[in-house]
Amino acid sequence: MSSLPLSSSTSPALALRAEDIVKRFGAVTALDGVSLSLRQGEILGILGDNGAGKSTLIKILTGFHQQTSGKLFLGDDETLLRSVDHARALGIECVYQDLALANSLSIYHNMFLNREIVRPGPFRLLNHKAMRARAAECLEEIGVHVPSVDLPVEQLSGGQRQAIAVARAVNSNAKILLLDEPLAAMGAREAGLIIDLILRLKEKGGLSIIMIMHNYAQTLDIADRVMLMQRGRVTYERESVSTSVAELMDIVRREYRAMRGQTS
Repeated sequence: MSSLPLSSSTSPALALRAEDIVKRFGAVTALDGVSLSLRQGEILGILGDNGAGKSTLIKILTGFHQQTSGKLFLGDDETLLRSVDHARALGIECVYQDLALANSLSIYHNMFLNREIVRPGPFRLLNHKAMRARAAECLEEIGVHVPSVDLPVEQLSGGQRQAIAVARAVNSNAKILLLDEPLAAMGAREAGLIIDLILRLKEKGGLSIIMIMHNYAQTLDIADRVMLMQRGRVTYERESVSTSVAELMDIVRREYRAMRGQTS
């Protein structure tokens, strides 16, 4: 099923656009002509089973992989993301499932991991006072509450660790935030904490968010728009208010039956 066009007269400007992205690994085609649009200030939920191509797409959008063919645009400018550092310099940040946190280090150390604030002078000593203050300020700004930024991350709950990883990305002045399964393996209370955080970030404005998700109901509750990927292609895209879990599941079942028919 083809994607619905975005209305240029009423929609906000585009933060990110991908056109006909193809990614091949030898004889394997992981992405087969994927196109997407992400509006400024929008939350886009990307759904799909394992092997649908979601992870490969994320790696292209973060500069970890380069596409075999197709085009990427940031705003109106065509861009080839040469590396993860290049993508970050352009305001693209990703929080992966493993969070990439150093559990034995404090919250504030993790907030500035590999981006430490140093004192002026020839010895470049770490400015712990400035990092503590900025970490506390950032967490307060986005509504993340912890007893102290000096706490080691290993003492936090799963939801709190996820929140710290998101806060670190936001603190780097991200314009586009990619969240890889942000609610995976969380109970209802912890998932609620992260959902509230994502919605607060949206309300603050200035940040566009892509979520890779498995849970259809949670995605429809959070995202402005959903996109379904199957076998490296986009097979469905619609505003969240215009679809349902039942409709999405029906599309997946039809695809599964079609695949069984091809292999039987």
